[in-house]
Amino acid sequence: MNTDQLFREVSFKAVRSSGAGGQHVNKVSTKVILVFDLDKSIAFTEEEKNRLYHTLRQRLTKDNLLVVQAGDTRSQVKNRDIAQQRLLALLSTGLKTQKE
Repeated sequence: MNTDQLFREVSFKAVRSSGAGGQHVNKVSTKVILVFDLDKSIAFTEEEKNRLYHTLRQRLTKDNLLVVQAGDTRSQVKNRDIAQQRLLALLSTGLKTQKE
């Protein structure tokens, strides 16, 4: 998996987090939504894409978008890193083959 190419294909959106945090949470967009378009990706071969379609079908939208959210911290940068790590974990799990 080419992570440099993968992260070039990802789009990010920052939104306001919910939950505790006082007035700060009402002013700052720290929650990160990461969107990865599996159909348009060139980071994976067709065989890998088919495996991902099959293993991640419950996580994909009807347009084959993989959406990952992170609002764990009050830092947008940290949440972006967390979302990227979650994406990598999902994709690596989805690409694993069953041992015979």
